[in-house]
Amino acid sequence: MSQNMYDFTLRKTMIFLEDIYHEGGPEAEAPRQRGAILAVVNNPFAGRYQPELQPAMDALKPLGLMMTDKLIAAMGGIEGIDGYGKAAMAGEDGELEHAALWHVPGGYSMRERLGEARAIVPSAMKVGGVGTRIDIPLGHINAAYVRSHFDAIEVGLPDAPRAGELMFALAMARGPRVHHRMGGLAVEDVKGEDGLR
Repeated sequence: MSQNMYDFTLRKTMIFLEDIYHEGGPEAEAPRQRGAILAVVNNPFAGRYQPELQPAMDALKPLGLMMTDKLIAAMGGIEGIDGYGKAAMAGEDGELEHAALWHVPGGYSMRERLGEARAIVPSAMKVGGVGTRIDIPLGHINAAYVRSHFDAIEVGLPDAPRAGELMFALAMARGPRVHHRMGGLAVEDVKGEDGLR
């Protein structure tokens, strides 16, 4: 089956942006920014079991790149973006493996646009009904052991995912958690060679 044989028709997108100035302590030198973009698409596999799903990932790559570009633009450009994550949710007639279609197109689109992004892209998946929310995990783009960047941003839409839909999400962050003080690998000590340290 060619990639254009899959009907992932896009219904809507939504962008979430937040700037965090403090968490009860002193105001941060620079606010931490977190952003996420959601896309709601038709699920061509809803209501049936499809043994072979992997080829459909290629059909979603343009969506991943479009979402990445829109989120970077909304966040004011690539400069300083040092955290990322992804998530996906299948509606009630879908299954977890349909949400897993997002692994390659979601992760690699951000890696492609963010340059030297070496760390694994944290990921969450679930099946849920309309209005179900999901936490998108966040981690440092070059080193998974940077504790100051462990975080999550919760997102959801009041009208999605419908039973025959998929909801895909990407998230990015600029800077560490406000008032981070849990030690671990410091950003300035990242070697960026193996995606861990």
